[in-house]
Amino acid sequence: MESSSVIRLSQTHLNLLQTCPPQFQRVYLEQLTTPMSPQQQERMTWGSQFHLLMQQRELGLPIQALVSRQPALKKSLESLLANAPEIADLQAGTRRVAEHCRTLMVGEYLLTVIYDLLICYPQEAKIFDWKTYLKPETPEKLAQNWQTRLYLYILAETSDYAPEQLSMTYWFVRNHPQSVTFAYGQPQHQQTQKDLKELLGRLGHYLTGDFDHIVNCEKTCPYYLSFFNPRLTKSLPTLEEIEEINPFKGPV
Repeated sequence: MESSSVIRLSQTHLNLLQTCPPQFQRVYLEQLTTPMSPQQQERMTWGSQFHLLMQQRELGLPIQALVSRQPALKKSLESLLANAPEIADLQAGTRRVAEHCRTLMVGEYLLTVIYDLLICYPQEAKIFDWKTYLKPETPEKLAQNWQTRLYLYILAETSDYAPEQLSMTYWFVRNHPQSVTFAYGQPQHQQTQKDLKELLGRLGHYLTGDFDHIVNCEKTCPYYLSFFNPRLTKSLPTLEEIEEINPFKGPV
């Protein structure tokens, strides 16, 4: 969060705000965090290295030094490229950009996204995102995740592409690569705009008062018990988000 009148938000902020407003306050406003475990640190480092590897490959920079020291990293890269010809072909598309940042002002909020890879064609644009944690999310959960919704929404709002010309693909790259692709369209765009307006309206209300728990959240909120036992406090919204942090895309 920022101290000026403009508040910068990413999909991570929106997911946490929707899940648990008090945890959003605790993590992003009060800056209360806990140290990562060695296992979390290892997963975060691996994810950072994979994202860096993919970025350097797109830029045409040497990657041998990165992969030579880590056979698992090399194996994941080779498996991804073998299963995704469009990503492997550096000439595919009229424009390719890695770690591409876009922003959109909505009222006093600056919404920020960073695409791991964006490939633009004359009649369509494709967003790709590398997931480096071991267990893939279900398509149903990914469809409702603010990363999917915000990434597609902002590209539609900040480009000449119509919503129907956009798609987003997640690649789960550890072990055997798996992918999930989401098409986009005007109905999804309008629904995201409506839900975004409602969520930001709630945030404006919270900022002038209390960050109240959601009704009956004790049944579903993963952070509920931590408010009664500080030792259970989580430093980031989910373990998956910890694992995929990288120097260019960390929790903005």
